[in-house]
Amino acid sequence: MSYPSVYQQVVEGRARTWALRALSGPGITAVRHPLGFVCLPLERDGGEGVCVHLWSDSLPHARSTTSQIHCHSWDLVSHVLYGQVRNVHAVVTDAGQDATHRVFEVVSAADGDRISPTRRTVRHATGLVESFGPGDTYTLAADRFHSSVVPEGGEAATIALGRGRPGSHDLSLGPLGGSVHHVFREPLDAEETARAVRLITARLT
Repeated sequence: MSYPSVYQQVVEGRARTWALRALSGPGITAVRHPLGFVCLPLERDGGEGVCVHLWSDSLPHARSTTSQIHCHSWDLVSHVLYGQVRNVHAVVTDAGQDATHRVFEVVSAADGDRISPTRRTVRHATGLVESFGPGDTYTLAADRFHSSVVPEGGEAATIALGRGRPGSHDLSLGPLGGSVHHVFREPLDAEETARAVRLITARLT
């Protein structure tokens, strides 16, 4: 289940079949992600990773301590299995006294995320808004601020493939006065993980 093999399944139009097979395997532990979705990690090999992301009001959400506007240290390939996902680009400009947000660096480890304020303060505006539906695949380069938005009350799932880019950092926009803090990633228990898998597979079969 390497990144290249999953990517090949996606580009050849077999993403749904692959997802059903991958989610039927043992050992999956879903995690509540601070960006509002449930992450089902399936593969991590060095700087490459494969996950399935689920947005559903059927499962409790984690709360973000910064904002939904963030950028990755890795290049993203995202394939929509079902539902509607909007990729909302953010135009971020450095600002002084008229700044509205501070840039925070997010360093992830096995026990969660260390979120640290940087010296950079900014303003932001909404840029390009892309909308994707079932079967669509989109890419997002590292270091691009954006947010992933699912219509309120909507259900969606994606295959997310990430490939790390050396020298890039995971960043998020947060409050100007925010301080360094640690956010623990909350794993779903076995029953909730099974529910997440059922929600996805029911839509794919």
